[in-house]
Amino acid sequence: MQVDPEYLRQHYERLSDEALLEVDRADLVDVAQKCYDEELSRRGLDAHTRKARLERGPAMSSRSDPLDELEEGVEETDDVTGAEDKPGWLQEAACVLSYSADLGVVPECENARDVLQAAGIPCYLDLHEIEQSNAPEQTHDWRVLVPGNFSLRATSVLEKAIFNPEIEAQWRTHLEALSDAELRAVTPRLAYGGLFDRLERVTRAYEEEMARRGMKPESD
Repeated sequence: MQVDPEYLRQHYERLSDEALLEVDRADLVDVAQKCYDEELSRRGLDAHTRKARLERGPAMSSRSDPLDELEEGVEETDDVTGAEDKPGWLQEAACVLSYSADLGVVPECENARDVLQAAGIPCYLDLHEIEQSNAPEQTHDWRVLVPGNFSLRATSVLEKAIFNPEIEAQWRTHLEALSDAELRAVTPRLAYGGLFDRLERVTRAYEEEMARRGMKPESD
């Protein structure tokens, strides 16, 4: 799946300085990194400015205009190429996020789309009819779709940009409520042992597959 460089340039140009500095360059595909660097250079921004901005905390989504009502949502959404029609990769798409469509397009979906587009990942908001729903009153949901070969990268980008900050905030609130003795008894590895285990397993599997092929892993 090729990403349109011109669309990315226009997308970064529309972002405020704050929103542009919020983008994590490491999450971008190669062509998006090039467009991102060019926009930073054009504005006279540098790595030190970006680091200072990130230390102050994440910015809100750069979008200011809500999407149209629920019935019009599918027609008004687009993919990363900027085309209004449905992208050709939908048949092989992967869903990386979904929310009930009862109240129209939820802000979380719009924010996820903005994050993915800023990372140079093709995405599309799809109004999906739920079959044999256990909740009869819920008939549709909004799905954030990406090409299948982008699913792992898209999930990682969303976790870093949206979900991990939320988990961090909840964790901080939890820790603040603990006594000194309780704080000493609770460690990140104890509280999130499953995540540590998952990271160790996927890292081991990757390194073993690289070794099996006689390849050397590239540094991050």
